[in-house]
Amino acid sequence: MELIYRFRDTTLATLALTHRSAGKPNNERMEFLGDALLGAIVAEMLYETHPKATEGEMSRLRAQLVNGQALADVARQLELGDRLKLGSGELKSGGFRRDSILADAFEALVAAVYLDGGFEACRDTVRGLFADRVAALPRSSKDAKTRLQEWLQAQGWPLPQYELVGAQGEDHARIFDVNCVVMEPLAITAMGRGSSRRLAEQDAAETVLARLLDAKEAP
Repeated sequence: MELIYRFRDTTLATLALTHRSAGKPNNERMEFLGDALLGAIVAEMLYETHPKATEGEMSRLRAQLVNGQALADVARQLELGDRLKLGSGELKSGGFRRDSILADAFEALVAAVYLDGGFEACRDTVRGLFADRVAALPRSSKDAKTRLQEWLQAQGWPLPQYELVGAQGEDHARIFDVNCVVMEPLAITAMGRGSSRRLAEQDAAETVLARLLDAKEAP
């Protein structure tokens, strides 16, 4: 993935990738503006692509697309980490890999496009970067844990249990492992992994639900 937009004023792009640890000026104010722009443009995309979704459903979908981890993933695809300007402390501690720093830099870069080329240029850039992500959203806006719970309740089966089985890595890059267990009647267990316990639980629930649906359809 690459940023299609080409800056007329390259100092704006440089500022967008300057973390506060590097001193002033930095990208903090641009993060604020970029966050608002992203929210509005992604909301517009969801409004167009999910005409029957409620306000709450669209809010949940937007949260999937513009949360810190999701934006950090976009930043990694754009290889922003290689271009970040960090203070010596953040540089030594691996700040160029940290989700929060990458997500903030991406938001600031969106603001930089807006300041350099105006709203239409910013809108076109964001829509280009998020088109595939919006298209890949599941038809249901409910998360995996909610869908699993509702499916089990419809069968009259017990609700799943989630157990944290491990966590590894440094504080800024921690990975969590969680087991999701459905005891009756199939006794299914699946492990999920994620950068937070919540995401690991969602990952595990998705796997369990897929197995339950496969078992239900089997002859």
